[in-house]
Amino acid sequence: MQIQNKNDGKRGVFFMEDNGGEIAVMHYIFSGPGKMIIDHTEVNEAYEGKGLGRQLVKAGVEYAREHHMKILPLCPYAKKVMDSTPAFADVLF
Repeated sequence: MQIQNKNDGKRGVFFMEDNGGEIAVMHYIFSGPGKMIIDHTEVNEAYEGKGLGRQLVKAGVEYAREHHMKILPLCPYAKKVMDSTPAFADVLF
């Protein structure tokens, strides 16, 4: 299962698919130059407990680093992951 990213310059989504259907998503919004807000993360019930949500947050962090951005995690899950992972502190807004 590969993480994919789509955005239109204003908002975007990191997502994973299995058997042609979405199984995990993390939505984000660009908020001015150099800032992105993670506002929703969701994993299909059948795939919970496999670390997919954490993988999506990590993909968002890697994207932010590559594009010299900071992240404001408004999504409670993303905030929990980012706050509990010291290696992600460099991208926190």
